Amino acid sequence: MERAEEPLTASGWGRAAGAVVVRPWLWPTAVAQVVHLAPRGWWRRRPYLPVPDREYLRFRMQTQYGDPDHEPEAEDLLTYLKWCRSYRTLLR
Repeated sequence: MERAEEPLTASGWGRAAGAVVVRPWLWPTAVAQVVHLAPRGWWRRRPYLPVPDREYLRFRMQTQYGDPDHEPEAEDLLTYLKWCRSYRTLLR
C-alpha cells in the first residue's frame, strides 16, 4: 500500500478535530491514536505530519459510511475515541 501525499479533504477532518479540541479529557486518547496510526518514518515524507495512510482512511470511510470519499462525522470520531479510551481502561 503506497502512502499518498495529500490527506483527505480538510473540512470534515477540521470539524472532527474541533470536536475533540473542546473535550480535553479525550486529548490523551486522540494523541495516542495519532501515534498508533501514523506510518513508520512519517517525518521523512510529505506532509511531514503523523497522518494515517490515505488508503487506510479511505477503507475506514468505506466501512463506516459506504463511501470512501465520505468525510468523517465529528460525533463518530468522538464515539471512536471514547471507545478507545474505555478499551484501554479495561486492559489495565
